[in-house]
Amino acid sequence: MKTVHKLILKSYAGPMVLTFFIVLFVFIMQFMWRYIDELVGKGLGMDVILELMMYAAVTLIPMVLPLATLFAAVMTMGNMGENYELLALKSAGISLPKIMRPLIILVLFVAVGSFFVANNLVPIATKKISALLYDIRQQKQSIEFKDGLFFNGMDDISIRVDRQDPKTKLLNGVLIYDTSDPNGNMTTTLADSGYISLSDDKKYLLVTLYSGERYEQARGYKWFDNSELRQNIFDVYNMVMKVPGFDFERTDQSMFNGSQTKNVRELQAGIDSLEKISSESASASYEPLLNTFIFPFDKSLASDSIPHVDMPRAELAEKIENLPVRSKVSIYDVALNKARNSRSYYSFDEATSKEALNQLYRYKVEWHKKMSLPVSIMIFFLIGAPLGAIIRKGGLGMPVVVSVGFFVIYYIITITGEKMAREGSWDSFLGMWIATFILLPISVYLTYKATNDSNLFNAEWYLARYKKISAFFRSLFRRNALRGGLPPAGTASSETR
Repeated sequence: MKTVHKLILKSYAGPMVLTFFIVLFVFIMQFMWRYIDELVGKGLGMDVILELMMYAAVTLIPMVLPLATLFAAVMTMGNMGENYELLALKSAGISLPKIMRPLIILVLFVAVGSFFVANNLVPIATKKISALLYDIRQQKQSIEFKDGLFFNGMDDISIRVDRQDPKTKLLNGVLIYDTSDPNGNMTTTLADSGYISLSDDKKYLLVTLYSGERYEQARGYKWFDNSELRQNIFDVYNMVMKVPGFDFERTDQSMFNGSQTKNVRELQAGIDSLEKISSESASASYEPLLNTFIFPFDKSLASDSIPHVDMPRAELAEKIENLPVRSKVSIYDVALNKARNSRSYYSFDEATSKEALNQLYRYKVEWHKKMSLPVSIMIFFLIGAPLGAIIRKGGLGMPVVVSVGFFVIYYIITITGEKMAREGSWDSFLGMWIATFILLPISVYLTYKATNDSNLFNAEWYLARYKKISAFFRSLFRRNALRGGLPPAGTASSETR
């Protein structure tokens, strides 16, 4: 490897790693902010939060890598252009494609690695994060008492506290309603003060009360038995109540299998199966409908017992009209029932076929999403590197603005195409590759302009081109005016003189 190549790779590796982790951190914070309402107040441990962030980081890598590649390319080539390193290399006879060659090879390895991550790690992380978020949603909020309000976060138990000391956690004016008894007995406890907390395993409620009364209403086993009210006055009362739902329980991850939790091989197998199911359901839905509900075949009638007669529909309708009223009503009722049954049958079959088709769309979208990721990384590099060479500005100023602009355009187009492909309005190939097809000519154009040292962002160059175009149209207008017998603009007519 040449020394120049080592220098270029070192200048690119630093911004690439830096921007990757910065963008990943921003996206993780955005992810956590999206679910902040479901995380706060659940008493989750730091290990659960870190596990959630780790899975989120893995699932966000396919979105972060293209943006980090674009950032790093613009910053690297911009720094080299600002420090006249590109000018020195070009003056030495090294063209821009040769300068970019080691970076292209490096980004090619990054693109291949991104496919490995999207195909192998992201499906596993998606399944785990779906199960973890489900467990977090099922987790009940931790016990927090507010002055004068009932806490109803436990099944069959309601607790009201007049006031809570924020330092000592002493509760004043405690009222507890307990209806958890399977026999239907209700217990009411009043206390002057006390302490209420969860056990370490969060399975039991530890209650210590001072100076209070306990009322228990015991119901009889039969409906005509009178209820019995028991009263117990205490100075100190300790009780342990089982409260399910506060301990963090793990759910089986196999419940969260879907299109996003499968690799390319599994997606392709699913696509083949769903296409077969869709085609079979579409072709097989009409034959049972005709044979069962519309034109049923009665096996009790032999083929030679009734002669076959071709009768026009008009003649058949006339014969039905000539039948007695009771016979006509019977025929109409049978026809109406068959029509209703056929509609129900077809509606169910249509819903089944539609669900299989929607699932097929989702599988195809995920398949093309994994395939388009490496290509998008290469295209973002081919946009960023020439753009940095043209801008010739390093740092986090102009490169960030330009990179974010291109990424926002790519993201909007991708989201729109994915939505259309999932709904079946667009073909999945078009929906997931349209952003790539739009940005590919831009990358080729920028590479061409940077190779030829074109003044793409020079205002004077555009002003000169505008003046030339304006002069061309003015001369064209003058020639047309002379041909039509009109004096050219800016000249006086003979009558005026």
